[in-house]
Amino acid sequence: MRDMMWVYAAIILSVSEAWSLDPVKNLAFNLGSDVNLTCSNKTWNEIMFVIWEIQLESHNCKIAFNNDGQGEDSCNDGKSLRNTSSYQSYLHIPSFSTSDVGVYKCELVYNGGTKNDVFHATITVPPIASAWIESRGNKMVAVCKAERGKPAANISWNLEGNSTTVETMSGSDGLITVESRLELTEGMNMETLTCAVSYLNWKQDRIFELKHKKAGYFPLLLSLLVVVVVVFLVGFLFFAQKKQMWLRRCQQPDSLPAKSPPTEDVEEVEPYASYIQRVNSIYN
Repeated sequence: MRDMMWVYAAIILSVSEAWSLDPVKNLAFNLGSDVNLTCSNKTWNEIMFVIWEIQLESHNCKIAFNNDGQGEDSCNDGKSLRNTSSYQSYLHIPSFSTSDVGVYKCELVYNGGTKNDVFHATITVPPIASAWIESRGNKMVAVCKAERGKPAANISWNLEGNSTTVETMSGSDGLITVESRLELTEGMNMETLTCAVSYLNWKQDRIFELKHKKAGYFPLLLSLLVVVVVVFLVGFLFFAQKKQMWLRRCQQPDSLPAKSPPTEDVEEVEPYASYIQRVNSIYN
């Protein structure tokens, strides 16, 4: 019975798509926000069934429900059909992320008609913007960067250089990094050097002031740092060796063990009484 209901729904929807398909709605949602997609303002007193066919970058799935209480969910990722307090049906997407970007097709049949909607849902992620000046060989380069945003940010400079490069990189999660490099040449007025990062949902651009540094400053600082590290290591090894030698000396005895005094051959002395007795025996 359940399979027959879905087959009947598919036949009705395939016929109705030719004349009741509304224009595609392009929607953008902030990262982490809860999203509710509404196909119709009809309530469950009028609805026979509703089917959401979802086409994501990684897979396709379906969520459906009818007024007999039968449902289907092949997504199994937190999306669900819910009702408002007035029993209007909507699709709930918790904590919208890059994995939820895709096409959402709603097919709803109610007493007296059908309703089809298509939503193109994408995500907006504000980038992390930064700017600095770095040394490359004997050249100074100003760098302005907008990391991990969607859609991509725009970067502009208030000064035009002879060499400006823009690199756009897309991560595995669909977020985009834009990096612009401006080569600083002689004769450029760099006292007011700034870069501007603009993004879709920002009311104002992010402006970064970059202070120019002399070309030899960074290499000199790096060389000084290397010298300090080398001196520290040499001194550490020297004192470690000295300490090891001192410990070895402390473990050795201060003097050789004293020899026992030589024994003298002492003639055994005969007791006096025995001596007198022996002499008397001689004279007798």
